[in-house]
Amino acid sequence: MNFQLSDIEARIIAALIEKEKTTPEYYPMSLNALKNACNQKSNRNPVVNYEENEIEETLEKLRDKKFAMRRTGDDMRVPKYRQTFTETLNLSDKDTAVLTVLMLRGAQTLGEIKSRGSRLFEFPSIEEVDGTITKFSSGDDPFVKKLPRLPGTKESRYV
Repeated sequence: MNFQLSDIEARIIAALIEKEKTTPEYYPMSLNALKNACNQKSNRNPVVNYEENEIEETLEKLRDKKFAMRRTGDDMRVPKYRQTFTETLNLSDKDTAVLTVLMLRGAQTLGEIKSRGSRLFEFPSIEEVDGTITKFSSGDDPFVKKLPRLPGTKESRYV
């Protein structure tokens, strides 16, 4: 997989995916709801404080990359946004869960990815998480990287 995302692009995509899976009744999302999802203080690392105009500008870039869509219509008071990242890249549910956890929470161990991604996909084993990570960490320009183990820790983290 050869694509690069800025920090704000990754946060927007991951927030859209998370809300699509966990609160489908509020999806697609308004710009204000998306701003709140990106800037929420729980389950995010780093915690950010993006402004609406930054998010709107980034959504335009994501639309150009075919990673997001804007929907308008008579049945909507404001435009709504949805992600097309998973469709464009033809990602499976387990691929989506791994990438979403890493984009929202930063560096994670395999066990953390398995447990924190369970709202998006129920991994049957750590080995399945590892297989998915391997898929994204191979090649010349990997999307996921293995970090060196920190002193005093037994597991590597992935980002």
